[in-house]
Amino acid sequence: MANRLTKIYTRTGDDGTTGLGDGARSGKESVRIEVIGSVDELNSCIGVLLAENLEEGMRSKLENIQHDLFDLGGDLSIPGRVSISEIQVTRLEQQLDQYNATLPALKEFILPGGTRAAALCHVARAVCRRAERCVVRLSRTETVAPFNIQYLNRLSDFLFVLCRVLNRQQGVGDVLWQPGKNRDSDAE
Repeated sequence: MANRLTKIYTRTGDDGTTGLGDGARSGKESVRIEVIGSVDELNSCIGVLLAENLEEGMRSKLENIQHDLFDLGGDLSIPGRVSISEIQVTRLEQQLDQYNATLPALKEFILPGGTRAAALCHVARAVCRRAERCVVRLSRTETVAPFNIQYLNRLSDFLFVLCRVLNRQQGVGDVLWQPGKNRDSDAE
């Protein structure tokens, strides 16, 4: 951090703009700022998940992901900066494969839920998908570092598998979707 924050409020955003990492100003409603906010929200969701009692290896992986997301946010706040690499995407794929190898094959869609930790992980997964959509939208009009979209895409898959692992670790099965479950009944 080149400049330490000694004062939290600056009043410079009172006009509806915010500063990017390169010193440029951007409207708070811009796609770039929406993307940065979505990545920040995702990182916060993972922080909430980390407040749960997690196995140490999983905790370490999630903490590393938080660092990657801060790097990704930095890339987004300084156009042209590249921090996310193919190595990080490949690492996510390998971790995803390792976790997924311990799970039975899916034959049905699953609903978000199960244990509290799995439900929190599902929220992070959904926010990750939104962040990915926002980065794709930004990439249609501006240059985005090449691996940012791939990283978020793999991360959402990783989080999905992690949801299933978290449930299984607590002895809870996947919550299976039952198509049309309430169509012909007076379900309450």
